[in-house]
Amino acid sequence: MRLLIVSNRLPITVLKKNGDLKFQKSVGGLASGLKAFLDAGMPSSGATGYLWVGWPGVSVEGKAKEKLKDMLARHYAYPVFLSQKEMDKFYNGFCNKTIWPLFHYFPSYAVYEEEYWKHYRRVNEAFCDAVMEVAKPGDLIWVHDYHLMLLPKLLRKRLDGAMIGFFLHIPFPSFEIFRQLPKEWRNSMLEGLLGADLIGFHTHDYTQDFLRCVLRLLGHENNMGQIFTEERTLKADTFPMGIDFQKFHTMAADPKVRRHMDSLKKRLEDSRTILSIDRLDYTKGVINRLQGYEIFLDRNPQWHKKVAMILIVVPSRPGVEHYQQMKRQIDELVGRINGKFSSIGWTPILYQSKFLPFASLAALYSISDVALVTPLRDGMNLIAKEYVASRPDMTGTLVLSYMTGAAKELGEAIRVNPNHREDIADAIKEALEMTHEEQVRRNRIMQDRLRRYDVHRWAGDFIKDLHAVKKVQEKFNARLLNPAIRERLITDYSKARRRLILLDYDGTLVPFADHYQNSLPGEDVKGLLRLISGNPKTDVVLISGRDRNTLKEWFSGLDIGFVAEHGIWIRERGSEWNLAKALANDWKSGVLPILETFVDRLPGSFVEEKEYSIVFHYRKADPELGSVRAKDLMDTLLNFTANMDVQTLQGNKVIEIRSAGVNKGTAAGHFLSKGSYDFILAIGDDITDEDLFRILPETAYSIRVGIANTHARCSLYSQKDAIELLDEIGQKSQKNGKRFHERADTYITP
Repeated sequence: MRLLIVSNRLPITVLKKNGDLKFQKSVGGLASGLKAFLDAGMPSSGATGYLWVGWPGVSVEGKAKEKLKDMLARHYAYPVFLSQKEMDKFYNGFCNKTIWPLFHYFPSYAVYEEEYWKHYRRVNEAFCDAVMEVAKPGDLIWVHDYHLMLLPKLLRKRLDGAMIGFFLHIPFPSFEIFRQLPKEWRNSMLEGLLGADLIGFHTHDYTQDFLRCVLRLLGHENNMGQIFTEERTLKADTFPMGIDFQKFHTMAADPKVRRHMDSLKKRLEDSRTILSIDRLDYTKGVINRLQGYEIFLDRNPQWHKKVAMILIVVPSRPGVEHYQQMKRQIDELVGRINGKFSSIGWTPILYQSKFLPFASLAALYSISDVALVTPLRDGMNLIAKEYVASRPDMTGTLVLSYMTGAAKELGEAIRVNPNHREDIADAIKEALEMTHEEQVRRNRIMQDRLRRYDVHRWAGDFIKDLHAVKKVQEKFNARLLNPAIRERLITDYSKARRRLILLDYDGTLVPFADHYQNSLPGEDVKGLLRLISGNPKTDVVLISGRDRNTLKEWFSGLDIGFVAEHGIWIRERGSEWNLAKALANDWKSGVLPILETFVDRLPGSFVEEKEYSIVFHYRKADPELGSVRAKDLMDTLLNFTANMDVQTLQGNKVIEIRSAGVNKGTAAGHFLSKGSYDFILAIGDDITDEDLFRILPETAYSIRVGIANTHARCSLYSQKDAIELLDEIGQKSQKNGKRFHERADTYITP
């Protein structure tokens, strides 16, 4: 198995210098973290090789493309070629002016430009084309981050059986924030992600926010993160990204790092040091941090001349106006604080705006007494983890924002609200005055945690879980009505002397509708039933939860059998309706008030009353609240009806209370007893159909529509698949030149 990593940028950046192409290492947590995992041989992954697909950082044309491919191949990399305009509209446009601010809870900064969205789609398609150029059977494809949220679905369309994972390295926002995207954009992004088999997030909160958006916007429910769509099952789960712990824990021993440390100590002399290092970004809270430091200096004059903040701001995204404005604000604030507090021989803030090489960064981690990591919102923040890991003597204090993913793991840090400047000021004082013993106690716990769950464990766990999801899919696929079974079914149908076909209605013959009265059968469905039942060898029974009057009205003129209210009413072909058994319905008067109370508590829900059953519908209700109310209602009904002769069942967005003693299974038994059938087919999509599947003989073909645990012999993905199967059966039922026209709603007789 080969690992294909797909990200916006390659781990190496290509530069044009004097007409030549030169390489340099890319910076960033993803590039450095995954590179460590790859260089270590991808432990616990089962992969035997890898290839990294991404933009090389430069636009090239003509023969230079092939030259660059050859050069990158030596580094196990493959380029995605994009023009400068495409990259600008895609990266500086949609990625950093729309997704980035919105997902980091800065909705007022978000720009909604249709042109940006078009380029986002186009670039994702270009990445898909590039992956298709190099993908091989058996490859594991791991797509990374918000730049490529459409890519998993694009790959799924072209590599249906491929193993595809996706990881989001920034926060996934709440439903209230995410739905501010235009409908087409947000739905396309969610559907794009659902093309993956496993979707990973840094924290449980991000995972739950994603699942909530999938439920509320697409209607897909989940069970412990397992999502069920019409076509497949997949999973969303939490994997907090780790760091290369040993690299940071031992770096102080490196001679180059030691030289930097000695130089810094000489310059700082006896001052206690507070380290603040971040990319230039409004999400990082640098201005709030400086204001908190200013309040600390105002309140604590005893610390003047004894403490210095080392402020490193790494330039980024110069094309985005918010960053240029923020840079000016930081410059002005640093100047004001230094002008207000500095004296001869002491500058409270040592400020640099530049990228730091690894040795310089390692030295700063090693000599700083406090690390101030206070973003306003951050997906993970590896700086916090790197600082803790870089303290082999276990000294130093981490001040960490609640709003980072890292705060979920580093609970021993001093955690602050980055929006409250006074909170930051108090935390700085607490950190500087913390005893040596307390520093060691806290850092020991955090280091043990970071050592155990490092970047190798993170990547290995994700890949292991991705394999597990594929096994679940394979288990379901083993039950699918595959071509061989389908062919045998059609052959057995053709050869049979007498056939019985038992069909559910909602979810099998027609898709679900918002209101049960809107699920009328079209002429295509009625024509198909008429075609199959027109064969004298075939008995068709519509076995539904609908009431008998509805079935009579909708299917008048069809010579088929009917079962209404899940087995309570039975009508044989050409006969009248009969009760399956004597039943009482006096229990309804006690249950109806309960249901009406819940209707009042759940807007969009309603009650359908039948002769011997009552149904609580909540398909039109808010999906999240509907799920909660349905659980409450089930508990209430089970307690209330414990001593009644009734049965309470939860189906697809419905709860049904019905008289006990009859079900689809007993109704099917009635028809089975009426003849000697050598071919039996039953198709249903609901828990009520399980009663039917259970009583059928082993030779029967029983089919469950949808992904679920079932007693059925086979499964189909969707209601459309069920219609296609019945259409194929209908073709075999043609008599006297009749045929069912695929494009028409009625029979056509040549």
